[in-house]
Amino acid sequence: MVGLDAYTRKQTESGENYMNINPKGYVPALRLDDGEVLTEVAVVLQYLADQKPESGLAPKLGTKERYRLMEWLNFVSSEIHKPFGSLFNSKIPAEWRENQLELLGRRFDYLAEQLNGKLYLTGDQFTVADAYLFTVLNWSSLLKVDLKKWSRLQDYITQVAARPSVKEAMRAEGLCR
Repeated sequence: MVGLDAYTRKQTESGENYMNINPKGYVPALRLDDGEVLTEVAVVLQYLADQKPESGLAPKLGTKERYRLMEWLNFVSSEIHKPFGSLFNSKIPAEWRENQLELLGRRFDYLAEQLNGKLYLTGDQFTVADAYLFTVLNWSSLLKVDLKKWSRLQDYITQVAARPSVKEAMRAEGLCR
């Protein structure tokens, strides 16, 4: 795991200049075996899922279900991740923070409604969209975003966190014991 100091200096754990890997300057970036680099969360997640299609982490390419997955990935990226991202900036004015929290609240209303009666975003199958949403929603405690109003989202976080693969990944990242 790259420490925050290395991240702000745009340096990898091994000391490589991250801007040489991803000139966009933000994560994620995935260097492939052939040396090419993929960027953008939705692309990287789908690429990884497609490497193990038997995992069920993404529906088959060309299906309506795959397009629904892409829809969720884009929603999480633009409507949840982006407003959460601005809250990491300790210098944002209080008025802007409140604006972002109101925006997130409307998005949380929608998410909670969409998750009613379903285990995961697309139904009963955990997908890369769920992994992404879980990651971003988990920032709520770090950024002091109160989710009490959205019990369905709190339940969702608990449910995803209980998955053995999620526990293993969080331990590997030093996010839990």
